[in-house]
Amino acid sequence: MAPPIPKPGKEHSQSAATLFWWLWKDYLSDYKWLLAGAIFLMFIEGAMLPLLSTMVMPMFDTVFGQGDVRALYWVGFGVMGIFFVRAIASSAQKILMAYIKQLAAAAMRRHLLRHLISLDSAFYQTNPPGQLIERVQGDVGVINSVWGSILTALGRDVVSLIGLTAVALSVDWRWALMAIVGIPLLILPSLLVQSYIRRRSRSARQIAGQISTRLDEVFHGINPIKLNALEDYQTSRYNGLLKKSIRVNVRTAAGQAAVPGLIDVMTGIGFLCVLVYGGSEIIAGEKTSGQFMAFFTAMGLAFDPLRRLGAMAGKWQMAAASVERLQYILNLEPTILSPANPKTPPTGSPEITFKDVHMNYGELPVLKGASFTAQAGQTTALVGASGAGKSTVFNVLTRLVEPNSGEVKLNEVPIDAVDLTDLRSLFSVVSQDAALFDETLRDNILLGRKDVNEADLSAVLDAAHISDFLPNLEDGLDGQAGPRGSKLSGGQRQRVAIGRALLRNTPILLLDEATSALDTKSETIVQSALERLSEGRTTLVIAHRLSTIRNAHSIVVMDQGRVVDQGTHDELMARGGIYSDLHRLQFTQSEDDIDD
Repeated sequence: MAPPIPKPGKEHSQSAATLFWWLWKDYLSDYKWLLAGAIFLMFIEGAMLPLLSTMVMPMFDTVFGQGDVRALYWVGFGVMGIFFVRAIASSAQKILMAYIKQLAAAAMRRHLLRHLISLDSAFYQTNPPGQLIERVQGDVGVINSVWGSILTALGRDVVSLIGLTAVALSVDWRWALMAIVGIPLLILPSLLVQSYIRRRSRSARQIAGQISTRLDEVFHGINPIKLNALEDYQTSRYNGLLKKSIRVNVRTAAGQAAVPGLIDVMTGIGFLCVLVYGGSEIIAGEKTSGQFMAFFTAMGLAFDPLRRLGAMAGKWQMAAASVERLQYILNLEPTILSPANPKTPPTGSPEITFKDVHMNYGELPVLKGASFTAQAGQTTALVGASGAGKSTVFNVLTRLVEPNSGEVKLNEVPIDAVDLTDLRSLFSVVSQDAALFDETLRDNILLGRKDVNEADLSAVLDAAHISDFLPNLEDGLDGQAGPRGSKLSGGQRQRVAIGRALLRNTPILLLDEATSALDTKSETIVQSALERLSEGRTTLVIAHRLSTIRNAHSIVVMDQGRVVDQGTHDELMARGGIYSDLHRLQFTQSEDDIDD
């Protein structure tokens, strides 16, 4: 069994440099020239603030102090030019960064989805869809918003801060030291806050996944909820998760607000020191008011970049928690793989052989030495009580799961010796729950194929009896099937699934309770289409209604993971045993239904 996604706090912390390198290596390096252009624009935008602060000194000393009219114009036009350049650089870098972030997020989500799809089916038994949706959408969204903010802070705010500090130092280095005297005191509190934010962020992402899971289950189970009057119950469960989310997100926000708040306090103390010390020097005539205003402007303009950089530490911890969650997923590897040197798959309709196959789901044994043969080109039915292992036979045959021991062969070729894609291309599956997508009927039948002409498609529609109900649909073949095919009846969905199978034209057909949920009329139509579909193919059928497999070439009787008998209907009835008992029970129930 695949491990479940770990609970909050189980991920291993990594440094910011390590995580950013992962982002760069896997997703951002493809856009390096676009990023270089954006960073260059950030540098220009950031450099404008130091230039602005340098214009303050001549404004006060030369223009206001000396009354120089010529200086009034060049200072005024200089300030206007600074704002013009800053506006252009700021707008351009924001547009460019938005484009890069969209590209990077799309690449990240595409990679993550492709990887998730490659994982074993067992992984999805322990990890609900909501959690996985939150990884693909929510975690990637958090990472994408934060790395862009961090890069902007480094490219714009650091340049601004360095330039403004240089201006302040050029005025008076002692004033500058006084202004930042309290900053070293922030290091320890900042580290503690960062650790707190990362823990809270992990919890927040986990709860967001639980919320997505709850919504997914509610919307997919809306009819059972209504029929069982569970509206209040489900709303209450959802409300409980929302309360948890509020608590953890407020705590995360409090942690994020702590560092900028501490910076405000330390900056206020620094300004008080500068004002008292510098003011006394101005009164004594040792400094000019222009110098003080240039220094004060530089430090005032440095205030916002400093606060943004302080806030980045907290934001990065949020992104780091999401990065760790994604890395956990990406580090998982599928265990069911193609062989290094695959054999050529059999041609034609092959014989299927199970020999002493054992299979466990965790500690639970499901197949206990199952052995049988399905003859090439014939129909073989699997019957038995629920839990006998019939569906597991299908899963083993298609390598959705791996048996613990035993052999499964197509002709004389072991299935694990065939390339996985080649193996699964041999099968068409029609099950009780026909999985349709919220796309057009045409898309649901073609499933991405571009090589099907209209004549072949029309033949499939007729053979699967899809043509019978198309005139009743508003847009016919180009109408939407609805979520999970909800706009179609059960019989119509089954016929679409049969149409898919006809179009695939594979040598092996697997039918899993394909007619069990249908009414008599629909069952008759679908059964007719299935009989046409199975002609000339090696067909395995799982059926509880024994009347539907009476004419099978061979019937395999299973009980508690073992094959206990095999033969034709007449042979099994003559021998008595489990099949005869099942047949007699169903026949008696049918008689009772007729009497009623």
